[in-house]
Amino acid sequence: MRTVMSRLAALALSLAASTALAAAPAPAASVAPTPPMGWNSWDSYGFTINEDQFKANAQVLDGLKGLGWSYAVIDEGWYMRNPAGDKLATREYQLDAHGLLIPDAKRYPSAADGQGFKPLADWAHAQGLKFGLHIVRGIPKQAVDANVPLEGSSFHAADAADKAATCAWDDGNYGVADNAAGQAYYDSMLRLYAGWGLDFLKVDCIADHPYRVSEIRQIAEAIRKSGRPILLSLSPGPTQLSHAEEVRSYSQMWRIANDLWDGWTFKHDHPEDDFPNGVRAFFDYLATWAPYNGNGGWADADMLPIGVLQPNPGLGESRPSRLTPDEARTLLSLWVMARSPLILGNNLTVMDAPTRALISNAEVIGLDQRAGVGRPAALPGFSPDQARAWVSTPAGAKTPDTAALFNLSDAPLTVKVEWRKLGLAPGKLRLRELWTGEKLAPGAAAELTIPPHGVKLLRVM
Repeated sequence: MRTVMSRLAALALSLAASTALAAAPAPAASVAPTPPMGWNSWDSYGFTINEDQFKANAQVLDGLKGLGWSYAVIDEGWYMRNPAGDKLATREYQLDAHGLLIPDAKRYPSAADGQGFKPLADWAHAQGLKFGLHIVRGIPKQAVDANVPLEGSSFHAADAADKAATCAWDDGNYGVADNAAGQAYYDSMLRLYAGWGLDFLKVDCIADHPYRVSEIRQIAEAIRKSGRPILLSLSPGPTQLSHAEEVRSYSQMWRIANDLWDGWTFKHDHPEDDFPNGVRAFFDYLATWAPYNGNGGWADADMLPIGVLQPNPGLGESRPSRLTPDEARTLLSLWVMARSPLILGNNLTVMDAPTRALISNAEVIGLDQRAGVGRPAALPGFSPDQARAWVSTPAGAKTPDTAALFNLSDAPLTVKVEWRKLGLAPGKLRLRELWTGEKLAPGAAAELTIPPHGVKLLRVM
């Protein structure tokens, strides 16, 4: 049974974040010196995105890359001829002669004539963007059934398959065996994808339920052998804390919770059910992982389900995000204070002005990208169910310069806070709210009213 530590225990643990982080092992590669930022197709397109839709979203992302939004990622299904198919046989996976997934050339015309994703990756690079893909770990069942030869080796697909290690929620693949043939299969995959110009690889059904460290290790080794600096992102969550050192040593991103969708909370039939998650749950998840975050490895709180989720979301019907404006600010504020990767999930081509303003606030985004430590802090006088606080300390500084005060309750909340009790410098301080630009009167304390599920994001001037 997977559990999340109690709120109070999580907070107590994460108060030691800066000390623990200094001792945390560095990841194998330095391809992500700051939390990765970009866009992923899943929240708006599910399996269905095609080349024209990808380019349309990437062109909007191009206008945001100056703020750091740089990765354009095609999520699951790019190799399916019929992404609406209800089972493996009807989805029509596209494979090359060596059992490797390749893009469906009807949905991605530039992939015709065996070019794969190289033309599309070259196009993304010409825009100043980085190109990413999602895969489910393993080797396609149809490659194993045909026992195709593995490129660059004397092995065949059946030699690389671990038929007992399937994915419970995806019927496309067998697991990859922890042997030389399995390594040869992943080596051939990453040679092909590196040749396309891949910059980001999200691997699913590998970080939890089940945790497949042998395949994580094989993929990381295959990336190393490819000679291309490819960011490795592990999914789904919740990655267990007991695996923190391993995932940091092999990858740059790892999911810390099951999928986030556009709600404050979701009603579940069973107390232990964690799918889907609402924003509220991540105050605990991120507090738990704060001591292990940074130094080139990033605890990933999942994509940002803001804006418009259409035309074919990975969960539910086409819709505007159900998060209120205050909840959307809270979501982004919590992510940046915790220095989570920032991966947009909305359809960028129909982005409204409020959503654009939300993701274009340079000061807010800068908190996620600057060197430093974010951690939760005790907020005297309030229970964790009422309110939470996070503080952010720049690299080399002794005291935080930014505090986020969150109202977790369903009604407006008035908070009187002394800045020194959050760890900020003593004495009278001048602070400014980063979302509104409001300047607080100089003082050692302040009384603030925070809307339901809202935030005050304050920085010392």
